[in-house]
Amino acid sequence: MESIYAPRRGANLTYLLSAGLGVATILATVPTLFVPGVLRGPAVMNGSARGTALVALFVALPILGAAMAAAARGWDRAPILWLGAAGYLLYNAFLFLFATPFNQLFLAYLAMLAFAGWTLAAVLQQTDVPHLGARLRAAVPARAVAAFTWLVVALNVLAWMARVVPDVLSTQTAALLEGTGLTTSPLYIQDLGIWLPLVAVAAWWLWLGRDRGYLVVGAVLVMAADPASTVASAAMTPAFAAVAAITLIPASFFFRRGPSGRWLGDQQMRAVRSIDQADHQPQTSPAQRDAVLEPFRTL
Repeated sequence: MESIYAPRRGANLTYLLSAGLGVATILATVPTLFVPGVLRGPAVMNGSARGTALVALFVALPILGAAMAAAARGWDRAPILWLGAAGYLLYNAFLFLFATPFNQLFLAYLAMLAFAGWTLAAVLQQTDVPHLGARLRAAVPARAVAAFTWLVVALNVLAWMARVVPDVLSTQTAALLEGTGLTTSPLYIQDLGIWLPLVAVAAWWLWLGRDRGYLVVGAVLVMAADPASTVASAAMTPAFAAVAAITLIPASFFFRRGPSGRWLGDQQMRAVRSIDQADHQPQTSPAQRDAVLEPFRTL
Protein backbone atom coordinates (compact mmCIF):
# COMPACT_ATOMS: atom_id res chain seq x y z
CA MET A 1 0.00 0.00 0.00
CA GLU A 2 1.34 3.40 -0.95
CA SER A 3 -0.61 5.50 1.51
CA ILE A 4 2.42 6.40 3.63
CA TYR A 5 4.89 7.29 0.92
CA ALA A 6 6.04 3.84 -0.12
CA PRO A 7 4.59 0.52 -1.27
CA ARG A 8 4.75 -2.40 1.13
CA ARG A 9 4.71 -6.14 0.66
CA GLY A 10 1.16 -7.50 0.60
CA ALA A 11 -0.36 -4.31 -0.82
CA ASN A 12 -2.14 -6.18 -3.60
CA LEU A 13 -3.85 -8.42 -1.05
CA THR A 14 -5.10 -5.36 0.82
CA TYR A 15 -6.69 -4.01 -2.35
CA LEU A 16 -8.15 -7.41 -3.23
CA LEU A 17 -9.73 -7.77 0.21
CA SER A 18 -11.16 -4.27 -0.03
CA ALA A 19 -12.54 -4.99 -3.50
CA GLY A 20 -14.12 -8.13 -2.09
CA LEU A 21 -15.63 -6.04 0.68
CA GLY A 22 -17.09 -3.69 -1.92
CA VAL A 23 -18.67 -6.54 -3.88
CA ALA A 24 -20.03 -8.18 -0.70
CA THR A 25 -21.49 -4.86 0.45
CA ILE A 26 -23.30 -4.38 -2.85
CA LEU A 27 -24.64 -7.96 -2.76
CA ALA A 28 -25.85 -7.44 0.82
CA THR A 29 -27.28 -3.93 0.67
CA VAL A 30 -28.92 -3.64 -2.77
CA PRO A 31 -31.41 -6.51 -2.18
CA THR A 32 -31.93 -5.34 1.42
CA LEU A 33 -32.98 -1.95 0.06
CA PHE A 34 -34.83 -2.82 -3.11
CA VAL A 35 -36.06 -6.43 -3.12
CA PRO A 36 -39.53 -6.76 -1.55
CA GLY A 37 -40.01 -9.59 0.91
CA VAL A 38 -36.34 -10.37 1.49
CA LEU A 39 -36.51 -9.02 5.06
CA ARG A 40 -38.62 -11.17 7.38
CA GLY A 41 -38.49 -9.31 10.68
CA PRO A 42 -40.84 -6.86 12.42
CA ALA A 43 -41.42 -3.53 10.70
CA VAL A 44 -39.09 -1.62 13.03
CA MET A 45 -36.22 -4.01 12.35
CA ASN A 46 -36.83 -4.04 8.62
CA GLY A 47 -36.75 -0.25 8.60
CA SER A 48 -33.53 -0.24 10.60
CA ALA A 49 -31.92 -2.74 8.20
CA ARG A 50 -32.91 -0.67 5.18
CA GLY A 51 -31.57 2.51 6.78
CA THR A 52 -28.28 0.80 7.55
CA ALA A 53 -28.08 -0.58 4.01
CA LEU A 54 -28.73 2.89 2.59
CA VAL A 55 -25.80 4.44 4.50
CA ALA A 56 -23.51 1.48 3.79
CA LEU A 57 -24.20 1.57 0.05
CA PHE A 58 -24.23 5.31 -0.61
CA VAL A 59 -21.86 6.64 2.07
CA ALA A 60 -19.49 4.00 3.46
CA LEU A 61 -18.84 2.22 0.15
CA PRO A 62 -17.90 5.42 -1.77
CA ILE A 63 -15.61 6.41 1.12
CA LEU A 64 -13.96 2.99 0.90
CA GLY A 65 -13.39 3.40 -2.83
CA ALA A 66 -12.09 6.95 -2.40
CA ALA A 67 -9.66 5.80 0.30
CA MET A 68 -8.30 3.05 -1.94
CA ALA A 69 -7.80 5.50 -4.81
CA ALA A 70 -6.21 8.07 -2.50
CA ALA A 71 -3.82 5.49 -1.07
CA ALA A 72 -2.77 4.46 -4.56
CA ARG A 73 -1.96 8.12 -5.31
CA GLY A 74 0.10 8.46 -2.15
CA TRP A 75 -2.12 10.46 0.25
CA ASP A 76 -0.81 9.93 3.76
CA ARG A 77 -4.26 10.27 5.42
CA ALA A 78 -5.88 7.57 3.29
CA PRO A 79 -5.55 4.79 5.92
CA ILE A 80 -7.79 6.79 8.27
CA LEU A 81 -10.61 6.87 5.72
CA TRP A 82 -9.93 3.26 4.74
CA LEU A 83 -10.14 1.97 8.31
CA GLY A 84 -13.16 4.13 9.09
CA ALA A 85 -15.14 2.82 6.13
CA ALA A 86 -14.13 -0.80 6.74
CA GLY A 87 -14.91 -0.45 10.45
CA TYR A 88 -18.35 0.95 9.69
CA LEU A 89 -19.10 -1.93 7.33
CA LEU A 90 -17.84 -4.48 9.88
CA TYR A 91 -20.02 -2.97 12.60
CA ASN A 92 -23.15 -3.09 10.48
CA ALA A 93 -22.45 -6.49 8.93
CA PHE A 94 -22.57 -7.79 12.50
CA LEU A 95 -26.01 -6.20 12.90
CA PHE A 96 -27.22 -7.61 9.59
CA LEU A 97 -26.26 -11.07 10.81
CA PHE A 98 -27.51 -10.91 14.39
CA ALA A 99 -30.34 -8.34 14.32
CA THR A 100 -31.97 -9.51 11.08
CA PRO A 101 -33.91 -12.77 10.91
CA PHE A 102 -32.21 -15.41 8.76
CA ASN A 103 -32.99 -14.78 5.10
CA GLN A 104 -31.69 -15.32 1.57
CA LEU A 105 -28.95 -12.73 2.09
CA PHE A 106 -27.28 -14.54 5.00
CA LEU A 107 -24.20 -15.53 2.98
CA ALA A 108 -23.85 -12.00 1.58
CA TYR A 109 -24.00 -10.58 5.11
CA LEU A 110 -21.45 -13.17 6.22
CA ALA A 111 -19.10 -12.31 3.34
CA MET A 112 -19.44 -8.62 4.19
CA LEU A 113 -18.45 -9.33 7.79
CA ALA A 114 -15.48 -11.51 6.79
CA PHE A 115 -14.11 -9.15 4.15
CA ALA A 116 -14.52 -6.14 6.46
CA GLY A 117 -12.62 -7.84 9.28
CA TRP A 118 -9.76 -8.98 7.06
CA THR A 119 -9.61 -5.59 5.33
CA LEU A 120 -9.19 -3.90 8.71
CA ALA A 121 -6.39 -6.29 9.62
CA ALA A 122 -4.63 -5.83 6.26
CA VAL A 123 -4.80 -2.02 6.31
CA LEU A 124 -3.52 -1.92 9.88
CA GLN A 125 -0.63 -4.20 8.95
CA GLN A 126 0.27 -2.11 5.91
CA THR A 127 0.05 1.34 7.51
CA ASP A 128 3.22 3.05 8.68
CA VAL A 129 1.68 4.16 11.97
CA PRO A 130 4.70 6.07 13.40
CA HIS A 131 5.04 8.06 10.19
CA LEU A 132 1.33 8.87 10.10
CA GLY A 133 1.40 9.94 13.76
CA ALA A 134 4.36 12.22 13.10
CA ARG A 135 2.50 13.83 10.20
CA LEU A 136 -0.65 14.45 12.24
CA ARG A 137 0.90 15.90 15.40
CA ALA A 138 1.05 19.44 14.04
CA ALA A 139 -2.46 19.27 12.54
CA VAL A 140 -4.53 17.63 15.29
CA PRO A 141 -5.12 19.19 18.74
CA ALA A 142 -4.69 15.81 20.38
CA ARG A 143 -5.97 16.50 23.87
CA ALA A 144 -9.00 18.48 22.71
CA VAL A 145 -10.00 15.71 20.30
CA ALA A 146 -9.36 13.06 22.97
CA ALA A 147 -11.58 14.95 25.44
CA PHE A 148 -14.34 15.22 22.83
CA THR A 149 -14.02 11.50 22.11
CA TRP A 150 -14.36 10.64 25.81
CA LEU A 151 -17.45 12.86 26.01
CA VAL A 152 -19.08 10.99 23.13
CA VAL A 153 -18.19 7.64 24.73
CA ALA A 154 -19.63 8.77 28.07
CA LEU A 155 -22.87 9.98 26.47
CA ASN A 156 -23.24 6.68 24.61
CA VAL A 157 -22.61 4.64 27.74
CA LEU A 158 -25.14 6.70 29.71
CA ALA A 159 -27.76 6.43 26.95
CA TRP A 160 -27.33 2.67 26.63
CA MET A 161 -27.14 1.97 30.37
CA ALA A 162 -30.27 4.04 30.96
CA ARG A 163 -32.12 1.44 28.92
CA VAL A 164 -30.18 -1.67 29.97
CA VAL A 165 -30.08 -1.25 33.76
CA PRO A 166 -33.88 -0.98 34.34
CA ASP A 167 -34.42 -4.13 32.28
CA VAL A 168 -31.65 -5.96 34.13
CA LEU A 169 -33.31 -5.10 37.43
CA SER A 170 -36.76 -6.06 36.19
CA THR A 171 -38.30 -9.52 36.08
CA GLN A 172 -40.47 -8.58 33.11
CA THR A 173 -39.65 -8.92 29.42
CA ALA A 174 -36.96 -6.43 28.50
CA ALA A 175 -38.53 -3.20 27.29
CA LEU A 176 -35.56 -2.47 25.02
CA LEU A 177 -36.44 -5.57 22.99
CA GLU A 178 -40.14 -4.82 22.55
CA GLY A 179 -41.19 -4.85 18.92
CA THR A 180 -37.79 -6.01 17.69
CA GLY A 181 -38.36 -9.76 17.71
CA LEU A 182 -34.89 -10.19 19.22
CA THR A 183 -33.98 -12.33 22.22
CA THR A 184 -31.02 -10.05 23.04
CA SER A 185 -29.48 -6.90 21.60
CA PRO A 186 -26.41 -7.22 19.33
CA LEU A 187 -26.25 -3.42 19.27
CA TYR A 188 -25.68 -3.07 23.01
CA ILE A 189 -23.43 -6.13 23.08
CA GLN A 190 -20.92 -4.84 20.54
CA ASP A 191 -21.13 -1.20 21.64
CA LEU A 192 -20.66 -1.79 25.37
CA GLY A 193 -18.43 -4.85 25.03
CA ILE A 194 -16.13 -3.91 22.14
CA TRP A 195 -16.41 -0.55 20.40
CA LEU A 196 -16.88 1.93 23.25
CA PRO A 197 -14.02 0.44 25.35
CA LEU A 198 -11.79 0.47 22.26
CA VAL A 199 -12.62 4.11 21.54
CA ALA A 200 -11.98 5.11 25.15
CA VAL A 201 -8.56 3.43 25.11
CA ALA A 202 -7.73 4.99 21.72
CA ALA A 203 -8.61 8.42 23.12
CA TRP A 204 -6.16 7.76 25.98
CA TRP A 205 -3.46 6.92 23.43
CA LEU A 206 -4.25 10.16 21.62
CA TRP A 207 -4.14 12.13 24.90
CA LEU A 208 -0.64 10.73 25.48
CA GLY A 209 0.38 11.60 21.90
CA ARG A 210 0.92 7.99 20.84
CA ASP A 211 0.92 7.35 17.12
CA ARG A 212 -1.73 4.64 17.18
CA GLY A 213 -4.10 7.03 18.91
CA TYR A 214 -4.13 9.34 15.88
CA LEU A 215 -4.93 6.46 13.54
CA VAL A 216 -7.64 4.78 15.63
CA VAL A 217 -9.42 7.94 16.79
CA GLY A 218 -9.34 9.36 13.28
CA ALA A 219 -10.87 6.17 11.91
CA VAL A 220 -13.52 6.13 14.64
CA LEU A 221 -14.54 9.69 13.80
CA VAL A 222 -15.01 8.56 10.20
CA MET A 223 -17.10 5.63 11.45
CA ALA A 224 -19.42 7.99 13.32
CA ALA A 225 -21.40 8.62 10.15
CA ASP A 226 -24.58 6.79 11.16
CA PRO A 227 -26.77 9.28 13.02
CA ALA A 228 -29.82 7.05 13.40
CA SER A 229 -30.27 3.80 15.27
CA THR A 230 -33.87 2.69 15.24
CA VAL A 231 -32.76 -0.53 16.92
CA ALA A 232 -31.82 1.43 20.02
CA SER A 233 -34.63 3.95 20.02
CA ALA A 234 -36.24 6.07 17.33
CA ALA A 235 -36.52 8.86 19.91
CA MET A 236 -32.72 9.00 20.09
CA THR A 237 -32.32 9.68 16.36
CA PRO A 238 -32.15 13.52 16.64
CA ALA A 239 -29.52 13.28 19.39
CA PHE A 240 -27.38 10.89 17.34
CA ALA A 241 -27.78 13.10 14.26
CA ALA A 242 -26.51 16.08 16.26
CA VAL A 243 -23.51 14.13 17.57
CA ALA A 244 -22.69 12.92 14.05
CA ALA A 245 -22.78 16.50 12.75
CA ILE A 246 -20.59 17.81 15.58
CA THR A 247 -18.14 14.96 15.01
CA LEU A 248 -17.30 16.44 11.61
CA ILE A 249 -15.44 19.26 13.39
CA PRO A 250 -12.75 17.17 15.13
CA ALA A 251 -12.66 14.79 12.16
CA SER A 252 -11.71 17.68 9.88
CA PHE A 253 -8.39 18.14 11.73
CA PHE A 254 -7.23 14.76 10.45
CA PHE A 255 -7.69 15.76 6.81
CA ARG A 256 -6.43 19.33 6.64
CA ARG A 257 -4.28 19.98 3.61
CA GLY A 258 -0.77 21.26 3.95
CA PRO A 259 2.84 20.08 3.89
CA SER A 260 1.90 17.00 5.92
CA GLY A 261 -1.15 16.09 3.91
CA ARG A 262 -0.28 16.76 0.29
CA TRP A 263 -0.61 14.47 -2.63
CA LEU A 264 2.77 13.10 -3.62
CA GLY A 265 3.99 13.87 -7.11
CA ASP A 266 5.30 11.24 -9.50
CA GLN A 267 8.91 12.30 -8.87
CA GLN A 268 8.46 11.91 -5.13
CA MET A 269 6.89 8.46 -5.42
CA ARG A 270 9.63 7.28 -7.78
CA ALA A 271 12.31 8.58 -5.40
CA VAL A 272 10.88 6.60 -2.51
CA ARG A 273 10.35 3.46 -4.58
CA SER A 274 13.97 3.62 -5.74
CA ILE A 275 15.13 3.22 -2.16
CA ASP A 276 12.68 0.45 -1.21
CA GLN A 277 13.30 -1.58 -4.35
CA ALA A 278 17.06 -1.18 -4.67
CA ASP A 279 18.79 -4.51 -4.08
CA HIS A 280 15.58 -5.77 -2.42
CA GLN A 281 16.54 -4.05 0.80
CA PRO A 282 14.09 -4.03 3.77
CA GLN A 283 11.44 -1.33 4.00
CA THR A 284 12.90 2.13 4.52
CA SER A 285 12.33 3.94 7.77
CA PRO A 286 10.23 7.13 8.02
CA ALA A 287 13.44 9.13 8.62
CA GLN A 288 14.97 7.79 5.40
CA ARG A 289 11.84 8.62 3.45
CA ASP A 290 11.78 12.15 4.85
CA ALA A 291 15.40 12.61 3.78
CA VAL A 292 14.56 11.50 0.25
CA LEU A 293 11.48 13.71 0.03
CA GLU A 294 13.06 16.83 1.51
CA PRO A 295 14.31 18.30 -1.81
CA PHE A 296 10.81 18.03 -3.26
CA ARG A 297 9.10 19.91 -0.41
CA THR A 298 10.57 23.18 -1.59
CA LEU A 299 9.22 22.75 -5.13
